[in-house]
Amino acid sequence: MLPEGNWITRAPTLKRKAILMAKVQDEGGHGLYLYAAAETLGVSRDQLIDDLHAGKSKYSSIFNYPTLTWADIGAIGWLVDGAAIMNQIPLCRCSFGPYARAMVRVCKEESFHQRQGYDIMMTLCRGTAEQKAMAQDALDRWWWPSLMMFGPPDADSVHSAQSAQWKIKLLSNDELRQRFVDQTVPQANYLGITMPDPDLKWNAETSHYEFGAIDWSEFHAVLKGNGPCNRERLATRVKAWANGEWVRDAATAHAQKRAARMTREAA
Repeated sequence: MLPEGNWITRAPTLKRKAILMAKVQDEGGHGLYLYAAAETLGVSRDQLIDDLHAGKSKYSSIFNYPTLTWADIGAIGWLVDGAAIMNQIPLCRCSFGPYARAMVRVCKEESFHQRQGYDIMMTLCRGTAEQKAMAQDALDRWWWPSLMMFGPPDADSVHSAQSAQWKIKLLSNDELRQRFVDQTVPQANYLGITMPDPDLKWNAETSHYEFGAIDWSEFHAVLKGNGPCNRERLATRVKAWANGEWVRDAATAHAQKRAARMTREAA
């Protein structure tokens, strides 16, 4: 469960460790919900996992960035999970029932993740000058990748029109991104840290924040497997899957024995 899993053993307090473990457990559950939803379309979970390990399936670009300090865990919770909530709330009303139902629970749990991330950032910003600088550094590195999470601009989005026609996507990439910026900038101001965007400004006429140009070349490079941690993260997933084979085999054997026993008792 990367990147947060790297910090479970390095969390600064027992309380933070317990919270992070709960978050990682939630995220594992989210993966199971989405695999289950995908299976209703006729594809097996084994095939989905094989495609992921082979590099055929794409996953969110945000998971390919490093977590250099504890502040990154706060920034991920605040920004990344905050962006995820902004993306996922409309999906609770999308036309694909299994996905929509999964999103209801996912959004509830992600709201906890967002709050714990913001709490980490607030604690750092109220701490020493060094701790506040750590929070600022994490914001500087995670802000732009978080904006990229909403996908390319509407004019360049390949699948948005079809998703909107099928009522899977209810709001456009640019609409969601704007909502996220409008929500997040005041939160950063409250923390006393600065958005890494010299072009950011409030437009009184539109009642929205205007923000600078996003470097989409970085976004596309990460999607193509050339991000800071793409190869490392995928290799870790493949290794974990291989190391867990004995657990899956044991669980399958237990289930088979249990089914056989129930069959004998019913006979």
